[in-house]
Amino acid sequence: MKQQTKGCLTLLLTAMIWGAAFVAQSEGMQYVGPFTMQATRFFLAGLVLLPVVFFCDRRGITQNRPVTAAQQKRHLLCGILCGLFLFGGSSLQQLGILYTTVGKSGFITALYIILVPIIGLFLKKRVGLNVWCGVVLSLVGLYFLCMRGATGLNPGDLLTFGCAIFFSFHITYIDSVCGSLDGIRLSCIQFFTCSAISAVCMFAFETPSWQSIFSCWLPIVYAGVLSGGAGYTLQIIGQKNTPPVLASIIMSLESVFAAIFGWLLIQQALSGWELLGCALMFTATILAQLPERQEKHVK
Repeated sequence: MKQQTKGCLTLLLTAMIWGAAFVAQSEGMQYVGPFTMQATRFFLAGLVLLPVVFFCDRRGITQNRPVTAAQQKRHLLCGILCGLFLFGGSSLQQLGILYTTVGKSGFITALYIILVPIIGLFLKKRVGLNVWCGVVLSLVGLYFLCMRGATGLNPGDLLTFGCAIFFSFHITYIDSVCGSLDGIRLSCIQFFTCSAISAVCMFAFETPSWQSIFSCWLPIVYAGVLSGGAGYTLQIIGQKNTPPVLASIIMSLESVFAAIFGWLLIQQALSGWELLGCALMFTATILAQLPERQEKHVK
């Protein structure tokens, strides 16, 4: 099997794992509050990555691991900032999924793929015509998904859109500032940072108990160990042998898997209008990732 094919299949598995995590988040909050869910799942995600960081350091796999004190400080600061963005996006997503369906949450969250190039405008990065066509198409899709759907526009949809904005800044920050750092170590730090902030909010706004946490141990373990730790590691492995544009398109399938698993596992079926909106948004996502045609210069 060719290396690119292996990479594509690995990323497809990653998208499937992430899509099913929307169901895990929804089911878990039947027993615990959103901040309790976040504090526990991201703590587990950080724990899972600790041995991965250790293994990579011992084998010399990681080329950008910190050596000097300045490099260690940079990893820590960037990891904390990433954790703050992750906390904002995950909190809004976790709260939003209380009021909207798993399928709608998955597709609205996937808007970060379109929002990232738009944010890049403020960083003086050129945005192609395909992105603007994707923006228009996604807005039409959002109309059918949220305004004409069976549940209509609800607070959960707005919260999830805010989540997409936070994730857009999260991706933009990593791309512009932390490109030369160790990605796995950075992710480990951001997971623990997000977990710590969530724990503070958990004790401030919720009444967590070990009984309620143990009652939903399976969704927490899935969202933390598989979606967080394993999902991120599979993404790293898959992207090594897959072109960036193709990788982005495959990973955006998490929104499709979210809708499928929401229907199969918890019977959250989408109406005809909502399915049309999902199809338009998915098309817009792919369109925004397509490379632009290079102009030929005739001498």
